[in-house]
Amino acid sequence: MSAAARAPHFVRSFERGLAVIRAFDADHPARTLSEVARACGLPRAAARRFLLTLADLGYVHTDGRHFRLTPRVLELGYGYLSGSTLPQIAEPHLDQLVERVRESSSLCVLDGDDVVYVVRVPVRRIMAATITVGTRLPAHVTSVGRVLLAHLPDAEITTRLARADLRPLTARTLVTPDALHAELHRIRRQGWAVVDQELEEGLRSVAAPVRDRVGQVVAGVNIAVHAGRNSLESVRHELLPQLLATAARIEGELRVTTGPPRR
Repeated sequence: MSAAARAPHFVRSFERGLAVIRAFDADHPARTLSEVARACGLPRAAARRFLLTLADLGYVHTDGRHFRLTPRVLELGYGYLSGSTLPQIAEPHLDQLVERVRESSSLCVLDGDDVVYVVRVPVRRIMAATITVGTRLPAHVTSVGRVLLAHLPDAEITTRLARADLRPLTARTLVTPDALHAELHRIRRQGWAVVDQELEEGLRSVAAPVRDRVGQVVAGVNIAVHAGRNSLESVRHELLPQLLATAARIEGELRVTTGPPRR
């Protein structure tokens, strides 16, 4: 958000503090002061104040040179997870799905231009993808993200694709707005999405939408597989029907739990 577009109530220092927290991720679990400042576009002095404040509050630990988040940051997401019935409803259904298909499954929601994993049920294998609850991925290049984008109004899709980083992640990645528009419209018509090695070589995924009691798409569920174990044909003909049935069961329970629309 540009400075000119910010509302009068906007607290810039709060925005910067959150940016400091987001500077840490799976690829950068520990950072020096200089690295945090560079990642956030902050002066070193400002980054230092934010980091030391977070350390005083118990959200960051430092050994004097490197900084790391502490488990206390989980409190920041707990309010959402505990206050939403959707993850609680979906998790047992995903457990059953993973038990049947022997592949990992997740529930994701759209947050800005990313999908965020709010439930993750990994398959029990020695080698498994390191995706956890809270992981963020670009929506336009994931099957679950495309399911969510496809059900937005056309004008919003155009806006999102115009600002998206469409660099190729693999040789198969769709990298033009026109190609993505066509794919999203196809997904909207058929009701599900398959992404074949566009995010990462060797990774295929299939996703379906989850609708609330009024028919609004509020989340997506997916199954992710290794291309060496599952052909596109097996994804469509064996995994997709199981995924669609799981999404329907989640929707059915969501309707019952949340009750009829208020008048």
